[in-house]
Amino acid sequence: MFTDAPNFDIRNYLRMEMMPHFLCPGCGHGMALRALLWALHELDIDKDKLAVVSGIGCAGRLSAYIDANTFHTTHGRPLAYATGLALARPDLHVVVISGDGDCLAIGGNHLIHACRRNLKLTCLMLNNEIYGMTGGQVSPTTSETRLTTTTPLGNTEPNFDACALATAAGAGFVGREVTRHVPKLKELIKAGLQHPGFAFVEVLSDCTEVYGRKNDMGSSAEMVMRQKSEMRPSVYRDSVDTPFRSTDLPTGILTRNDRPEYGASLRRAAALASKGAH
Repeated sequence: MFTDAPNFDIRNYLRMEMMPHFLCPGCGHGMALRALLWALHELDIDKDKLAVVSGIGCAGRLSAYIDANTFHTTHGRPLAYATGLALARPDLHVVVISGDGDCLAIGGNHLIHACRRNLKLTCLMLNNEIYGMTGGQVSPTTSETRLTTTTPLGNTEPNFDACALATAAGAGFVGREVTRHVPKLKELIKAGLQHPGFAFVEVLSDCTEVYGRKNDMGSSAEMVMRQKSEMRPSVYRDSVDTPFRSTDLPTGILTRNDRPEYGASLRRAAALASKGAH
């Protein structure tokens, strides 16, 4: 337990009958889950008023461990399910937990339109750059040159900057943090939960087994420690004739703006239409 969280006991927010969890040793997703539950604790959000929706993959499994209203949906569709839930039950705090493949590949269209609509819900995308649960295939965020089971010669595709994509699609709140800094990640998630619209938080999380071993990235501890010094590389080249170069990805709150929330706007339009009908 962190010394600056004396009143936070994570066991109060977990389904202990589901333990031990299935996460690999050193997996960043466990740290991300701790940060989320710590944020919920500090905001004093009633577990009966919390709904957590997740998709398929390692990240999607996390909802099963949370002692709240949880929904494990089909691959790539947690934002679609969460949209319906948030519209039908605006009294709930709706949180989506998704992976980079789940959120940006098969679920990419849902992410774009969730950002555009600006419905009140919070999406945590746990980015470990790989399909960790299903065999270690390349994902939309896999860094160029990295080895996966489907890129045995190194990934040659450019990867998504998920936060830039969410900002361009209109998300009112966009942020990014690494799992190594759990207190900072907790504060970022808190800010996202408090935002009066759609909040997208990218969590840079290490896959120590499938991704780390494939790319000779060292032990779990070494991978976590490198998050501070190297961050997740955003690899690019000036032209096809120049070598790849890297730049650090920024962290913290990257975008924040206030614009009409979709659910409230829809309810106002429905009320006006109802008055007109009479």
